[in-house]
Amino acid sequence: MGVEGKDKAKTLEAGAHALSGQLGRTVQRLRKANALSLSELSEQSGVAKSIISQIERNETNPTLTTIWRLSRALDVSIESVLQTDEDEPFLERSSRGDTPILVSDDGKCRLAITGWIKTVEWLQWYDFHADPGGVLASDPHQRGSVECLSVLEGELEVEVAGAVDVARAGDTLRYRCDRPHVIRNRSLAPARAAMVCILKAAAME
Repeated sequence: MGVEGKDKAKTLEAGAHALSGQLGRTVQRLRKANALSLSELSEQSGVAKSIISQIERNETNPTLTTIWRLSRALDVSIESVLQTDEDEPFLERSSRGDTPILVSDDGKCRLAITGWIKTVEWLQWYDFHADPGGVLASDPHQRGSVECLSVLEGELEVEVAGAVDVARAGDTLRYRCDRPHVIRNRSLAPARAAMVCILKAAAME
């Protein structure tokens, strides 16, 4: 990610803090709007009551799986869970430390959310980093969604419904992401890519 050691840890911690703070407020608002107690949301989502409480108090950095389970239980999209109620200015600057970061379940892949929060329902973009051996498995997005992965450093493998292709620095893979898809770093070196997800693209038949 361009930083090492303590600086790298601080960057990840700051990004995680920004995401968890935003997420905690939104989860609490949606839970109360649905008249759900912590115990009821825990039962419906499969996420421990103590974890939900920590998320709402901004005391933990949830995984993608946890966010997905909560969004399903609250009957909203994962993108909606990550939104805020505050109006954003037209001219906006985000520092590296303010950029929210999602971490894969294996802890080896990181998605820095560089896109604008107001476009998340139809357009999302990320700065994607994968350590050697990292795997990011994603559930299908809405029908017709397309993802573009432009590799900037290293090498990444993409698998979509059994089809597999590999992209190296300078290559771009475009694929439908309305079905299960996986990004892997099978190499011995870190990989980085720009990822753009178009959620309302025309269906590819």
